[in-house]
Amino acid sequence: MGDAESPSRAAVTTAAADWPDVERLFGVRGEPSRCWCRFFALTGPQWSASTPEQRKAQLRDKFDGGGPPPGVLAFRDGNPVGWCAVEPRGCYPRILRSKVLSSAPEAARDLGGNQVWSVSCFVVSPGQRRTGVARALLGAAVEHAFAYGATIVEGYPVDPVQRPKAGPPDLYHGTVGLFLAAGFEVVSDVVPGRAVVRLARPRPATPDGPIRAASG
Repeated sequence: MGDAESPSRAAVTTAAADWPDVERLFGVRGEPSRCWCRFFALTGPQWSASTPEQRKAQLRDKFDGGGPPPGVLAFRDGNPVGWCAVEPRGCYPRILRSKVLSSAPEAARDLGGNQVWSVSCFVVSPGQRRTGVARALLGAAVEHAFAYGATIVEGYPVDPVQRPKAGPPDLYHGTVGLFLAAGFEVVSDVVPGRAVVRLARPRPATPDGPIRAASG
């Protein structure tokens, strides 16, 4: 996921996700068509009791509830080639209970309300990996979260240096390098090979000084 743009490919564009294009991207095969990005949105028992069809319906309902879209999409030549899930952290009970977050310092865990939004998952079409899609998705996810009131955007990436055998199925969280390149900072690396990273929304410039990041 440490992507580098190829000059022979069309440029990547991004937008807030819409259901028809998410359905088109996830398709009918592979893990996305089984998970429908509901793994972190369900508790363990809820996940075990659900079917792929139910998970699909749950994600579709997210687009019909009047709230912000639950993610962003990347496109090439008008075709969806990538997805990044980003929502208020409270939407993800499995993240709230995860070892990687519960092992983080107290200050990294809870600001209350919807101030912290989580980047929970990347889906990139196999033929589009390492071509700039993940980088574009992360940038769009940050903009999306800040536009809807987030003061902190948080991720839980994998460190391939510590987990050299991690392959594409293991990197749906993104990589540490991807997030650091986007300006995120590591706030916890207690769990080997995993990190909690954060990016604060910049504060508006004031007459007395430059823009500063929101504290958190």
